[in-house]
Formats: sequence, structure tokens, C-alpha cells
Amino acid sequence: QVQLVESGGGLVQAGGSLSLSCAASGRTFTSYAIGWFRQDPGKEREFVAAISRSGRGTAYGDSVKGRFTISRDNAKNAVFLHLNSLKPEDTAVYYCAADLGPPIGVRVRPVDYTYWGQGTRVIVSS
Repeated sequence: QVQLVESGGGLVQAGGSLSLSCAASGRTFTSYAIGWFRQDPGKEREFVAAISRSGRGTAYGDSVKGRFTISRDNAKNAVFLHLNSLKPEDTAVYYCAADLGPPIGVRVRPVDYTYWGQGTRVIVSS
């Protein structure tokens, strides 16, 4: 079992920045990759970023490349998502999720992730 709790969401103006955190507990933290996804009402869940178990592998969705950065601190059982140059279209609920699959690399499909947090809302005003 893995428990995930997101924090750091809020209201920010376009062009601003936010940092989201995902605190994990339960299963050994380095036994799973972590992904961030986002979802707006009426839309499909969208891949944002993912980081491998070691932290050496990362992947980003096309819409956030160059603006968002994912990192993990294995000593603190936490993953971070730094959101820069925010746009109104980044408005969504952001979820972190745990992938217990392959020991290396990252995956981008929501179906590959087993455990999910409750989400944290990000609102970007224009």
C-alpha cells in the first residue's frame, strides 16, 4: 500500500509560479516511480510529469515541457513539481500517483499507476 498526499496548490496569476509537493508513506519509497497528472472538469486526465525510482529518469507532457520541473527527495519520501510561467490553461486539479511497475524508466499512462492522492487544485488567473 502507498498513501500519497498532495499540497501546495492555490491561486496564482498567469506568468507566476507554484511548487507542489507529494508526500508518500507506506511501501518503501524507492520501490516506485511517481507521476503527476492533472484533470479539469469535463476533460480527460492528462500526463504532466513523472520521475523514476532513482530520480535519474524524468518525462514531461508536451504542454509543460520547459516550464515544469519534477524532482524527488528519497530521504524525505517526497516528490516535488515546480510550475513556472503558468498559463490559465494550466488550471486543474493536480494528482500525484505511484507506479509500482518496471524498476527503471517512467510511464505516462494513468492506467499504469496504482495509487493516487486526493489532488490539489491549481487556479491560474489571466
